Amino acid sequence: MNQPPNSLIFDAIWDALNLGLILLDEQGRVKLWNDWMARHSGISAALATGHSLDTLFQNEINASFKTALKNALSHKLPIVLSNALHRSPLPLYPIPAAAQARIQQSIAITPIIDPSGAYSCLIQVTDASMSVNRERVLKLHSEKLGIDATTDSLTGAFNRRFFDERYRVEFGRAQRQGTPFSLLMLDIDFFKGYNDNYGHPAGDRVLISVVQAIKLQLNRATDVLTRYGGEEFAVILPDCGAEGAHAVAEMLRATVADLNIPHCKSKIADHITLSIGITTLAPGTKCNPTCMLETADTALYNAKHSGRNCVRYTITPECKKPCPADSLQPHMPD
Repeated sequence: MNQPPNSLIFDAIWDALNLGLILLDEQGRVKLWNDWMARHSGISAALATGHSLDTLFQNEINASFKTALKNALSHKLPIVLSNALHRSPLPLYPIPAAAQARIQQSIAITPIIDPSGAYSCLIQVTDASMSVNRERVLKLHSEKLGIDATTDSLTGAFNRRFFDERYRVEFGRAQRQGTPFSLLMLDIDFFKGYNDNYGHPAGDRVLISVVQAIKLQLNRATDVLTRYGGEEFAVILPDCGAEGAHAVAEMLRATVADLNIPHCKSKIADHITLSIGITTLAPGTKCNPTCMLETADTALYNAKHSGRNCVRYTITPECKKPCPADSLQPHMPD
């Protein structure tokens, strides 16, 4: 049985590969141009053979690829072009090429020496579009998981987990930099009565409306609104002193009152209102995160027991004894 010549077998192998193969001689002229390259470039192997890539692609080659190829031919060193930095070095297009966008490519340039001692340069071109798209999807999925992990699913405010982490970071920054740091604790007045009378779906809509209204009033990117628990919220105000924190608190209280959401079971108004407690960590105050949080909680307690729909302030005191570092669990009695 007659066997086909080795060259024909190798040609069939090169053309069967799902990647581009180009073999250049020392002068940069094409010796091998497989079927994948022909399909994605629109240049046949017969036309490509014996010509340089510059001639074939009419100067449409990325400058980084030209530099890499020159270095590989001159210094006989292998080079890999990352698709993250060099997305589409060669003018290669999808099939069918309805769109004009080049395919994204991963390219490996490898100097080789044949049995005669002559150097050639093998270029392998892989379509990286699928892997890039997969990475993009994974990144978006990861970002979504990150958002889900730190965001309250009902209101869109940051959740308690995010508060615990961000609060400690901002507390530590304020102490290191010697800047004031304020914390607001907010509670919707008589919210249990609202839920009992209007129903929990209506209560959920109130929570969403309150969060949306508060978010519109927080203009600094560093100001953070979190749902602390139930109908209670916390606002972190880095680099904000007592006067500024009081102004923000009054603005938030008035904004929620101006929503005019009916609340016939409230004992102080005919609409939804807020009670707000404020504390400020003054520069140089020796305290810890737990003591400051307890102070803000106490200020909120005072607001609720001073008639509600009001703002009360308590400065964070010097701590007389150390508090557990991980005990951010103050309780606000209704």
